[in-house]
Amino acid sequence: MELWFREVENKDTFIGFRVNSVLHRERSKYQDIAILDTPTFGRMLVLDGIVQTTVEDEFFYHEMIAHVPLFAHPNPRRVLVIGGGDGGTVREVLKHDTVEHVDLVEIDGRVIELCKQYLPELSHGLDDPRVTIKVTDGLEYVKTVRGQYDVVIVDSSDPLGPAVGLFTEAFYRDVAGALKDDGVMVAQTESPWLTPEVVRDVVKAIGNAFDGHAYLFLTSVPIYSLGQWSFTMGTKGIDPRTPRIPLDEMPPIETRYYTPEIHAAAFALPRFTRELLGLKA
Repeated sequence: MELWFREVENKDTFIGFRVNSVLHRERSKYQDIAILDTPTFGRMLVLDGIVQTTVEDEFFYHEMIAHVPLFAHPNPRRVLVIGGGDGGTVREVLKHDTVEHVDLVEIDGRVIELCKQYLPELSHGLDDPRVTIKVTDGLEYVKTVRGQYDVVIVDSSDPLGPAVGLFTEAFYRDVAGALKDDGVMVAQTESPWLTPEVVRDVVKAIGNAFDGHAYLFLTSVPIYSLGQWSFTMGTKGIDPRTPRIPLDEMPPIETRYYTPEIHAAAFALPRFTRELLGLKA
């Protein structure tokens, strides 16, 4: 008998994955957590029935959510990651020599514990001495800090359950307050193809919170919603569309997806996405 996991995208669409085995499943205080082993994507983390990351394709997502903002900022030293309990984003952030301290704020401590056990390829950076883990609500945490961070990365799950509040203008205004005067933020902002209303509304909310300085960029993530995925940056004046370092002076950071050329190209939006945002075609 074959075992398949089905992720429902909407009422008309689902994506199926053949499963070798269910390595772990539990109901935490906040959500249903499963670790599955699959033949195509390796081990995958599933929260409330939605795939968050896999060992085989995680680099598409984690490299773009981390390196685009860090290479846009002139001197990223203090970084806040909200969500991202799997550790993949923190691992990428730590590749930057300028980074002195990373705070990881994750609401569900069980995600961190299980990813350390089952996804060490992603989570090994969480034991780095530069990292402080805070098991608390990111919504509340950003209200308590002012002007402390160079970069804030919102590595949240989809806008369901405990992550709903991480997609609001009020939250983005609190993030802006947590940033230094030249700070930048980035958030994962869903699929412009399957959830266009979410993308449109979040870009507008980030623009309102950052005085119009909102920048959508795109990447491919094979495991997510038929492939295309968006991120949105908010800045306090920095234009993030090209890396701050000339191409011939980029430090030798090991990546599998991110390159300086990809950085710039990611901000070149398809016409349907520009129309969604009300931009000139």
